[in-house]
Amino acid sequence: MQQSLIERDLAVNWHPYTQMKGADDLIPIVKGEGTYIFDANGKRYIDAVSSWWVTLHGHAHPYIAQKVSEQLNTLEQVIFAGFTHPNAIELSERLLNLLPQNQQKVFYTDNGSTAIEVALKMCIQYHFNQGVQKPKILAFNNGYHGDTFGAMSVSGRGLWTDPFGEQLFDVLFIDVPTQANLEETKAFISQHSDEIACFVYEPLVQGAGGMLMHNADDLSELLTFCHSKEILLIQDEIFVGFGRTGKLFATNYLTQSADIMCFSKGLTGGTMPLGLTTCTQNIYDAFYSNDKTKALFHGHSFTASPLACAAALASLDLLEKEETQQAILRICNQHADFIEILKKHPKVKDARQQGTIFAMEWKTPEETSYFSDMHEQLYPYFLERGILMRPLGNIIYLVPPYCISYEDLEYIYQTILDALDLIG
Repeated sequence: MQQSLIERDLAVNWHPYTQMKGADDLIPIVKGEGTYIFDANGKRYIDAVSSWWVTLHGHAHPYIAQKVSEQLNTLEQVIFAGFTHPNAIELSERLLNLLPQNQQKVFYTDNGSTAIEVALKMCIQYHFNQGVQKPKILAFNNGYHGDTFGAMSVSGRGLWTDPFGEQLFDVLFIDVPTQANLEETKAFISQHSDEIACFVYEPLVQGAGGMLMHNADDLSELLTFCHSKEILLIQDEIFVGFGRTGKLFATNYLTQSADIMCFSKGLTGGTMPLGLTTCTQNIYDAFYSNDKTKALFHGHSFTASPLACAAALASLDLLEKEETQQAILRICNQHADFIEILKKHPKVKDARQQGTIFAMEWKTPEETSYFSDMHEQLYPYFLERGILMRPLGNIIYLVPPYCISYEDLEYIYQTILDALDLIG
């Protein structure tokens, strides 16, 4: 059965971030349960990366399934232009109640990239509606905000974006803030502040860039400075939101609130696609006009899907439970203890964490890179031992679902230690 599924898949499907030539090592997954996924041969894998960082509470969670099923038999879809529905109202109310007080409005989309696209359009049109031209965007080097053209434009440039270079819009890139570079960075921003519409950034952790982490105090100082220069702030919480950093949102570590915030990934507990962008009343008011051309002309067929909103509400219910918060704390503590062990290993270049996010950089003769050959050794090594990881080149990372057991996490740690002794 497994081989048949692989052959059928390769005959019709094109997979993401995959060179399809030679991609005959696909694993057909037929079932998920809690921390685990199961292939067509019955082999079990620990999903150590929450299936691209989305399954907060594990797979096929019965409570989320129940709520989605109830919604499926009530209202599966309705156009969100000219109509609304209770789930979208409740989800917006609940989420805004958890965010900084300046967040007042919610715009729904269907994934992280489109949440970013909306944020960028809000900022650019915010100035345009007031007769101001601010054509440039500020962003971090090594950032990642999605794969649509706007999201690509504000992400780090490299081999992924090279084919589209001439189509990407003008962006000013800066390094993440440190005490060593803050004054120089501020001076650079000051030179261009009159033409910068907004600053888009991943707070605390740059995920796809290699789980690169930066300091909350330094970021707060940079954000406060940008605000003083009337640069709008877009905070990309798509990866780090909903408990990943150890707190409910990365913004809970910062002293400066953003003007706009973006969410997706864990929003529905990994059940189905949903994205949303929140903003301040000030930004909303710049579009609120008798002039119809000042409206935000953006939408998606499945905007505020009643099913996806039902899943998100159920996921929030689970996230707010005391047992979930205790599980997050336990994972944070387990990571911290493991890092102390790794610091003593000669093959470990660096080990770091931010909340439930763990990363370890493997020493290699060449520079750290997403395209490091270490991936070709590490990925199958862990799969053979029943662990799903997707190393970023020579960087191993863990983003486990909150339901992962103490024992499964310890097994993963031991397997990493075994790999350090056997590989490279």
